[in-house]
Amino acid sequence: MDIQKFMIETKNDVDQWLEQLLPAAGEVPETIHKAMRHSVFAGGKRVRPVMVVAAGESLDGNRKTLLYLGACIEMIHTYSLIHDDLPALDNDDLRRGVPTCHKVFGEAMAILAGDALLTRSFQLLADLPQVSEGTRLDIIREISGAAGTIDGMIGGQVVDLESEAKPINHEVLEYIHRSKTGALLTACLRCGALAAGADPDQLQALTSYGRKTGLVFQIMDDILDVTSSSEQLGKTAGKDEKVKKATYPALHGIEASRDKARELVLSAISDIEILGTPAEPLRSLARFVFSRSA
Repeated sequence: MDIQKFMIETKNDVDQWLEQLLPAAGEVPETIHKAMRHSVFAGGKRVRPVMVVAAGESLDGNRKTLLYLGACIEMIHTYSLIHDDLPALDNDDLRRGVPTCHKVFGEAMAILAGDALLTRSFQLLADLPQVSEGTRLDIIREISGAAGTIDGMIGGQVVDLESEAKPINHEVLEYIHRSKTGALLTACLRCGALAAGADPDQLQALTSYGRKTGLVFQIMDDILDVTSSSEQLGKTAGKDEKVKKATYPALHGIEASRDKARELVLSAISDIEILGTPAEPLRSLARFVFSRSA
């Protein structure tokens, strides 16, 4: 299938929902709403919402519900990027090719913009349309866990920070990547599946696919930080090595890391065989994550 077309169409639909769901730039207090929108609409492929939609539609889920859900998760992802870029963490000037939130609006407003996006997301998830109250609660539980400290995004970020300039083993590196990046990506698939009424076998297949694809995403991110320019990435290249971050290339080398990612892609595709032809976008997405150049 034409995965680029699928991603562009889904991104455009998600952006329409984000435009509708976020407070208007002119709504009081204006500065915080401008800061939120600055980062949300700075660009990006919307990989996480695309995964929500692809997973849900592989099970004949309602597209409106899936797009709304994907937009909510994109807000959480953007909050994490705003905070990652802060001087206290990665201290980055660029994100998606434009100045980071704190460079435009100041550090205090950037912190608040991240907080506001996280808060707005859960406010909206509480009203997720065309699902039962039980499903809505399950989805909120999934996302909050994936964003949290126990095997979630914040936990991965903490271990990543504490591992800088220290020798670490493969198990610690796997934990960082599984938690910091993989947890939210896996939650996208699980939540899309839950919204579509997945049975236990379908949910397990998408969970396994998500964990493997999430690890591929981070391995390729690590490789691209070494092999690409800042212009290609839309953010500062080479920072991982500069601050001695724990990465796959640093621990295993670029070629071995690429081989590992390729192996994971094949395994992830095999995991969703039970979903049949409707899961073709997910198969193409796994290949895209492996082959992406930025």
